[in-house]
Amino acid sequence: MKKIPLEILGLSSSQSQSGSFALILGEKHGNRRLPIIIGMFEAQSIAIQIEKISPNRPLTHDLFKAFAEHVHVAILEVVISDLKEGVFYSRIVCSDGATTFEIDARPSDAIAIGLRFGVPIFTVESVLGEAGIILSDLDEANEDEDDDDQDHDDDEDDDTPRPTPRPTEPTEPSGQVPMEELSKMLSQALDKEDYEKAAKIRDELNKRNG
Repeated sequence: MKKIPLEILGLSSSQSQSGSFALILGEKHGNRRLPIIIGMFEAQSIAIQIEKISPNRPLTHDLFKAFAEHVHVAILEVVISDLKEGVFYSRIVCSDGATTFEIDARPSDAIAIGLRFGVPIFTVESVLGEAGIILSDLDEANEDEDDDDQDHDDDEDDDTPRPTPRPTEPTEPSGQVPMEELSKMLSQALDKEDYEKAAKIRDELNKRNG
């Protein structure tokens, strides 16, 4: 069965399920997208690996990696292999040097582990054909939304008073914050497991050090 390589394109809060996240995978050599709804913990685990953030204590997927390495088991690839009644199935392909074997896993866990080993992510045509979204379809939907917004704007009278926009607080650390204070903020964010904030602080530190 031909395997189709995927790449991670994005991770965002799910619009349909509260407390869940949408992991968007893209066909590497095509225009199809594969959205998968995952839990908060798995999303956090994937996000901190993508952002190259090291938590103070190992997460479950870090523990799996440490255990696999200790017993000399290598992870070769992750395959999203099936879709049944709206549920995705995947397997982690492993090797102990002598034999190759597969472990059944949820796609979110398989991808979080696969990222830690730096292995490729695949799916098969039956899954992508059923659940994949063609990029052109997304573009058309976005264009329709933009047209609706434009029509709405055109209907409004230019003389209609509009509310004054309220200033928003900066979302990234200010350039005026001393380096030592940024380092302290980074440690505090990691202690609180606020990895999104930690990533922004880390980026600011890297920008200054660069």
